[in-house]
Amino acid sequence: MYNVHAAKTHLSTLLETVERGEEVIIARAGKPVARLVAIEADASPRIFGGLKGKIIISDSFDDPVDAETWGL
Repeated sequence: MYNVHAAKTHLSTLLETVERGEEVIIARAGKPVARLVAIEADASPRIFGGLKGKIIISDSFDDPVDAETWGL
């Protein structure tokens, strides 16, 4: 557990610790207030065109908006 001052002073080292898979607790006045953990990378690759044929955009999509209808 690290106090706020130590966490600010040694942030780079704490990040290296987290990158190794460890968890870091940050405390204020001896009371734990935050947990620093690594972000898990999304393992699934993006598939472009995955929604092809499932989304339909109307031909009038970019037509001018009727101000009265939309209260503009």
